[in-house]
Amino acid sequence: MAEEQGQRPRIVVMGGGTGLSVMLRGLKEKPLDITAIVTVADDGGSSGILRSELQMPPPGDIRNVLTAMADVEPLMAQIMRYRFSSGEGLAGHSLGNLILAALTDISGDFVTAVRELSRLFAVRGRVLPAAGEAVVLHAEMADGSIITGESKIPEARGVIRRVFLEPEDVEPLPEALEAIRNADAILCGPGSLYTSILPNLLVPKLAEAIVASDAIKIFVCNVMTQPGETDNYTVSDHLQAVYDHVGLHLFDYVIVNDGEIPEQVQVKYAEKGARPVQLDRDIVDGNGYKVIADKLVLFKTYLRHDTDKLSHHIYQLVQDWTSR
Repeated sequence: MAEEQGQRPRIVVMGGGTGLSVMLRGLKEKPLDITAIVTVADDGGSSGILRSELQMPPPGDIRNVLTAMADVEPLMAQIMRYRFSSGEGLAGHSLGNLILAALTDISGDFVTAVRELSRLFAVRGRVLPAAGEAVVLHAEMADGSIITGESKIPEARGVIRRVFLEPEDVEPLPEALEAIRNADAILCGPGSLYTSILPNLLVPKLAEAIVASDAIKIFVCNVMTQPGETDNYTVSDHLQAVYDHVGLHLFDYVIVNDGEIPEQVQVKYAEKGARPVQLDRDIVDGNGYKVIADKLVLFKTYLRHDTDKLSHHIYQLVQDWTSR
């Protein structure tokens, strides 16, 4: 195992969106060799425009993860997140997205651009797109209709039956496959279940590599349901959706919040149609998952995972696994 070889345990973290970036800010402080594999299905906002006009993979989720894992001055992180509020053609664009687009043009390749920006930012670990090309995410809804586009799926506010990729046989990045094969731990979530987590697991060879891996496999469940994606979902519903799409039991452990969320915070979220994800422990246990439950939430402007506590639980699991 990694510790016997005098190496840091190797952990692969998969997903996209804000939840992944928040968690990585805490996880990068642990003595872990981290590889983040990030979805390339985003088609909204600045990412969607650059994807469409420059025929490149969407940079937004990658940029968020790079910034979260970087050793940079706070001002540089702020610059990467800066979004233009005016200017013809500039309004709405993130400066970090434009830098990644420029590096892609200079290097001729998005993967090289991510690698070079990682080097410039002294990123702790590696950040890899799940594939070298953008994919289109589709959702088949309960009424049989098909919604096309990652950003359009939650807007439909329907019940999702399944999501699928175009092309369905998209090739994963070889470095991503290699990272999974060499991992001591594989972690999915937190993040939008259908539009951030599942797009990675639907890349055929990635899912196969995870199943074949001897690594400990951990799912970090969202604290709140997401309107238009996981309305009324329990913890077991999240895990069942993964099982239904992959066709296999992927995870050994699920980390969930069991801390009380203040009433006034619940009211604020309920106005947007979100509610706390309930832990239906009997079903989760009965399906063979081991549960790690703790008070894992912080509230400032938004509810977020407590990165210190979350990274502690993840590191403890990985340490125990690699020292067996």
